Amino acid sequence: MDSQLEKAYEAVLRRNPGEAEFHQAVREIFESLGPVLKKNPQYVEAAVLSRICEPERQIIFRVPWVDDEDKVRINRGFRVEYSSVLGPYKGGLRFHPSVYLGTIKFLGFEQIFKNALTGMPIGGAKGGSDFDPHNATEGEVMRFCQSFMTELYRHLGEHTDVPAGDIGVGGREIGFLFGQYKRITNRHESGVLTGKGLTWGGSLVRTEATGYGTVFFVQRMLATSGKSLDGLRVTVSGSGNVAIYAIEKAQDLGATVIACSDSSGYVIDDKGIDVALLKQIKEVERARICEYAARRDSATFHSDGSIWDVPVDIALPCATQNELNGEAAAALIRNGVVAVAEGANMPCTPEAVHSFQNAGVIFAPGKASNAGGVATSALEMQQNAARDSWDFDATQTKLQQIMADIHDRCIETADAYGHPGDYVMGANIAGFTKVADAVIAMGVV
Repeated sequence: MDSQLEKAYEAVLRRNPGEAEFHQAVREIFESLGPVLKKNPQYVEAAVLSRICEPERQIIFRVPWVDDEDKVRINRGFRVEYSSVLGPYKGGLRFHPSVYLGTIKFLGFEQIFKNALTGMPIGGAKGGSDFDPHNATEGEVMRFCQSFMTELYRHLGEHTDVPAGDIGVGGREIGFLFGQYKRITNRHESGVLTGKGLTWGGSLVRTEATGYGTVFFVQRMLATSGKSLDGLRVTVSGSGNVAIYAIEKAQDLGATVIACSDSSGYVIDDKGIDVALLKQIKEVERARICEYAARRDSATFHSDGSIWDVPVDIALPCATQNELNGEAAAALIRNGVVAVAEGANMPCTPEAVHSFQNAGVIFAPGKASNAGGVATSALEMQQNAARDSWDFDATQTKLQQIMADIHDRCIETADAYGHPGDYVMGANIAGFTKVADAVIAMGVV
């Protein structure tokens, strides 16, 4: 990094101690911005780097609730409203024991540029809690969500801040959150949350959007060199919402997804993952991935080793941040991986990213390849604002076009700044410049 970027990064470290994931996300952006600052000195003069790295608002609050044994429980809630220069704050809520302020800041920071890349009028934010819905009953999840929203509602609104789901927050949790918002405000303000149920303001394709969008991005990447997904072997880490629908769409397009995982291990199925069975186990029964192997003769479960040791053509990390490290990247490269696209937020460590790029593996960063979820959230907001509802095919076509546009924007920007074919440079620069120009246009606010 040049001196201006190093100085700004040192300030981030000093002002945000102990937030390793946030530091990593900032550095990953900054490493792309050297040519941008040379071409646009106004960004330095207007202190855009410092302004973008400081959230517009950080909200931390107590979430008290009562469990099924009548014991009072306390969790911590967060909402980091990072940037609203392009539109209302937009970004998911994550419920997971690992959540702390640094997690939310890293996710919110990434969201700024991801949302900018979609071309939709939405800003960047993220929120969540250290609550664990997987170890809670339905009633406990409802009471927690109601308490969480009782505090957060005052900061939300369809023109202010529009949360969605993320890890640990699916349709059930969004329903409980929206019900409490409606009860408190006495408004059926459909556009205040996305990921809603289809019968009360939700959008078709929203459930599938992040996974589908990641695969559409890969399809476009391969097409630049005259290739397709047909006949390729794919690994998808995770078995949550993103992973399930990445598997579904990859197989729709002719690939064979042979492995997926959860925190207990991974399964290999050389015949291709049975998506219906996977949905039954993970979405209905909420069981562990070993159950898949127990019910499928062609599958084996592995609690040791790494899913990235499985030889494949395409790898889609769709679980969580920093799940794919340098060692795993080396294994994939040795086994002949052709392309890697991030379906989760920052799932590849910096070492892994550099390894892929140095080896000539086509690599797509999450802010580009997993932007389909938030893009379809914005489509849901459009439908809510118009009191309208689009059919599945029309919405999927819009999603596919948005992902194609993001891909092409990354390629064009990388070319313009002297880094042809570098999706990381293209995504970072395209997202940053759009936000930076808006920051300057609005003055010092």
